[in-house]
Amino acid sequence: MTKSNSKWVVGHKVSFHDTTGDYDLTIIETPPQVQGPPPHTHKFYKESFIIIEGEMEFFVNGTIKTLKAGEVLDIPPNTLHTFENKGNKTCKFANIHSPKGFRDFFIEMGISDEESDAQMKSVSQEVIENVMQSAESFDMHIKM
Repeated sequence: MTKSNSKWVVGHKVSFHDTTGDYDLTIIETPPQVQGPPPHTHKFYKESFIIIEGEMEFFVNGTIKTLKAGEVLDIPPNTLHTFENKGNKTCKFANIHSPKGFRDFFIEMGISDEESDAQMKSVSQEVIENVMQSAESFDMHIKM
């Protein structure tokens, strides 16, 4: 039996894909009515979102954009951003961080999808507090 390559991270199912390039690639499934992380910036990471199924509302430097399947959003460093699935269907998207390294945040903060109630555990007060306290060490600078 192979070990799962997915974790629940603050309410989102994150599946990891190994790459040979200098970037991290994940496929993320966000259930309906689930918020993304608090608004934040990355000093060093470039980030891209490619919507595969459903739609997602993004907040980028004060502007709200809704992306649908097939649409792409590119986030340069030092750009304030977050997202939320306000729809009634799961949104599935590819998430890319360049250079490599942000995957470690998902791995460290995530709950294995093999655990019972993993999604609920991923949004527990303890996990949220850990994310808030640890975020900067992963170049995730939360702006409340």
